[in-house]
Amino acid sequence: MMQDLERRIAAAVRHFWQTRTRQRKHQGTRTGRRDYGNRTAATGGKQLDGFSKLVADLLVERGLPKSVVFRDGRGDLTLPGFFRPTKQWDLIVVAGDSLLAAVEFKSLCGPSFGDNYNNRVEEAVGNSTDLWTAYREGAFQTSPRPLLGYLLLLEEADASTRPVAVQEKHFQVFKDYRDASYANRCEESVRRLMRERCYDAACLLLSSKPSGARGGYVEPAGDLAFAHFAKLLCNHVLGAYSAL
Repeated sequence: MMQDLERRIAAAVRHFWQTRTRQRKHQGTRTGRRDYGNRTAATGGKQLDGFSKLVADLLVERGLPKSVVFRDGRGDLTLPGFFRPTKQWDLIVVAGDSLLAAVEFKSLCGPSFGDNYNNRVEEAVGNSTDLWTAYREGAFQTSPRPLLGYLLLLEEADASTRPVAVQEKHFQVFKDYRDASYANRCEESVRRLMRERCYDAACLLLSSKPSGARGGYVEPAGDLAFAHFAKLLCNHVLGAYSAL
């Protein structure tokens, strides 16, 4: 069911860069207002739709009814939270009264890799904590434990792949973060999100602007590869659905 997966991942990567470029070019043409700096692309949305479509297609190809997979529409993607009323996810699977999965697709691009990296980690931890606490408190009725998924696409560039110094004035940081690039930091952070059970399936992809426009990407770690991510997600969702 996952035949030709590399080609399909490449298509999603290509969609990301093409959409990002198009949004930077056209944002503000109607209103005359443009975001500053890189926000012209970051605030556009829809850039990672290729990945949400790919995941949805893989689930349906494995036998899941299309009617229980949601990836479009603001209301359709809204779930209750605990520390806030609601949160919109990028893809959810809801069958009857059961939440089977919720997935977040994120990107991290320059030029401000430092600020964006910190924001992404804080978002990921906060979103998972919010959902798991809501689940514990019964927000999803009698749902079995859902799968929580996270995919991060990082721009591969000189600024994201060279070592970055850390401040250790009072205490030492964990050695895995010392003299690590933002690519290394992202890999370690995403892996720790898995190890700490914040997320059940996670993926990290690297892609540069020049090669990404042609669908080029790199998977820096086998345990965070897309195929592994998709297998965990599909197996969980199909198993949970068959048990309903």
